[in-house]
Amino acid sequence: MATTNTYDHELNVALLAVQRATLLTKSVFHSHTKGTLNKSDASPVTIGDFGAQALIIAALQLNFPDDEIVAEEEAKDLRENGQLRETVWDLVQKAKLSDSSAEKVLGGEVKSAESMLDIIDKGASQGGAKGRIWAIDPIDGTKGFLRGGQYAVCLALMVDGDVKVGVLGCPNLPVSDSEPLKEGIGADASDEEGKFGVLFSAVQGKGAQSRALSKSGLAESHDIKMKPLTNISEATFCESVEAGHSSQGDAAAIASKLGITKPSVRMDSQAKYGSIARGAGDLYLRLPVRKDYVEKIWDHAAGDLIVREAGGRTLKENKGVVAAPKDVHGKVIEAVREVLGEKE
Repeated sequence: MATTNTYDHELNVALLAVQRATLLTKSVFHSHTKGTLNKSDASPVTIGDFGAQALIIAALQLNFPDDEIVAEEEAKDLRENGQLRETVWDLVQKAKLSDSSAEKVLGGEVKSAESMLDIIDKGASQGGAKGRIWAIDPIDGTKGFLRGGQYAVCLALMVDGDVKVGVLGCPNLPVSDSEPLKEGIGADASDEEGKFGVLFSAVQGKGAQSRALSKSGLAESHDIKMKPLTNISEATFCESVEAGHSSQGDAAAIASKLGITKPSVRMDSQAKYGSIARGAGDLYLRLPVRKDYVEKIWDHAAGDLIVREAGGRTLKENKGVVAAPKDVHGKVIEAVREVLGEKE
């Protein structure tokens, strides 16, 4: 299907695909949260990862068959575990939006369990700086997912190495953009239509939006902007729950240098990017725990674009992540350099 440089079609497909996949992950949490495996990197993986990845890749393959895809999961475990395969297949078959026109865009059902495995394995691109490449993290923040906390279904399109479209499905964040960021946010999330979860999205050069998750077509979108921050000492900053993902000690030292006295809000996943992009929080710090740590593109591409299009800046071409409003970004970077420099 032909595309234009406006990326309208890409955005529509990405929003619908992420919405459908996010609803699948919600159904998994309610019925199958103990269906986990251990991957070689010791992180938990759930049947939700496999199902969400299958749904997203199926939609991309239908609409953009020549595009490459890099995704986190491979179907090896499903090929070797028949019971797990049938569980995922059953969930994928049931995962439908109630809007028929939306389902037509997405291509309806995956045809068979075997084709589902082949679809999952189509996310094996090695990436690169040329061409159109989609990056998928079917459940970013799997431990948050398992504990009923924050997680995100993440999808981004890169064209010649530049992120053009980004979408995050965050089912446990409140719909309202005005609700401040705090520990346990979304713990009382409802499954009632229009009262659960949010989709964040951005197209390069067109700003960032949020909308309520829906079980049918796409809900109305709202433009989002990072909150103006004149006094950095009053900032709310968020960081990873897992100490293995980010140096929490360094983050505390940086906050101290900036005069920030409020405790950090610890959250899993790219939900942090969405939260500061809409002004619920102010800063996101993800600081390397070791020199050889390499960030993965699917963990940041969508969230990075959403923050930039909401008026913020991120730490590009460096180790770690600093996301902050433009007016205070320099001060945060200065504090980061001071703290990390003291350790060298």
